[in-house]
Amino acid sequence: MTGTVSRQRALAGLALTVLAVAAVGFPLVFSSTVVTNYAVYALIFVAAVSAWNVFSGFSGYISLGHAVFFGSGAYAVGIAARDWHVTGTGVFALLPLAAAVGAAIAVPFGLIALRVRRHTFIVITIAVFFIFQLMAFNLNSFTGGTIGVAAPFLPWSPTSFYDRFYYLALGCAVLATVIAVLVRPSRFGLQLRAIRDDEDRARGLGVHAMRVKLAAFTLSAAVTGLVGGVWFLYLTQVEPPSGYDPLFDLSLVLMAFLGGLGTISGPVIGALIIEPAQLYLNIRFTNGYLSEILLGVVFLAIVLFVPRGIVPTGGEWVRRLRTRGRPVIAPVPTAAPAPPEASEAPAGEARR
Repeated sequence: MTGTVSRQRALAGLALTVLAVAAVGFPLVFSSTVVTNYAVYALIFVAAVSAWNVFSGFSGYISLGHAVFFGSGAYAVGIAARDWHVTGTGVFALLPLAAAVGAAIAVPFGLIALRVRRHTFIVITIAVFFIFQLMAFNLNSFTGGTIGVAAPFLPWSPTSFYDRFYYLALGCAVLATVIAVLVRPSRFGLQLRAIRDDEDRARGLGVHAMRVKLAAFTLSAAVTGLVGGVWFLYLTQVEPPSGYDPLFDLSLVLMAFLGGLGTISGPVIGALIIEPAQLYLNIRFTNGYLSEILLGVVFLAIVLFVPRGIVPTGGEWVRRLRTRGRPVIAPVPTAAPAPPEASEAPAGEARR
């Protein structure tokens, strides 16, 4: 048993090493700016969906309002750079502000939304999302209205621009994934999963459900706000329809369900599949709604045929192939009947 565990850990370590080398060397192998652009967006969504999964995947509360944190992080960096006259590469020092703004919005947002249960929570997140989108449209002196906010100019060459943002997005993706890895097996993560399985029973066992949900919600919002700031600097512009985009939340849900909701690698795999495919469809076809239609079709196919996601379903198939129909746990052998004792000898022999 110990040898099997050691072998599995060695294989996992080797896989992580290969993955890290491939991720770091990606811009060196694929020098095309188009390919690097795809990779930057994919990594941005890897970070965003991993942060979303820390709350929604572990707690079972599906949020359709994380675009609030994403867009607010983008606006925070843009407005601060504009009003504080931050130029050039100094704008990257404002990225912690994007995370702080996301966390600051999550606290009152969560105190209101997390008092209700799952289905009502979804409705409240949608309502708060549209409130923030309308504010971005109408607070012209602050958000720029329909014009939005532009990012400061970065004095980089085109190739250097894409490569540097690739590594910045990779850092965000690694940060979000590491947070998910640390949270899931911890006591905090166990409490979140207990809430997901049965919140009333978790409360009965002493879990402070509101406190745990709010902490996970705030942590998830902080990382999402940080990613929104990076996205803004990469795109160089944020407007209400792009910063507060309802398709952003739907994409996160689809990525998480495709890979495996509540797992670590599932949302990452889903983002690496969905986002490049969506970008390709937007470039390949002039119909702007085709990618959204296909996203809906893919979501229906996942719900019908792979409801648990790629990672849990794939793990189950591998387990079946390894056992080849045999039970995973060997049956416990039944004890043989004990032989008759001397005291149970026939009466005649006992008298002799």
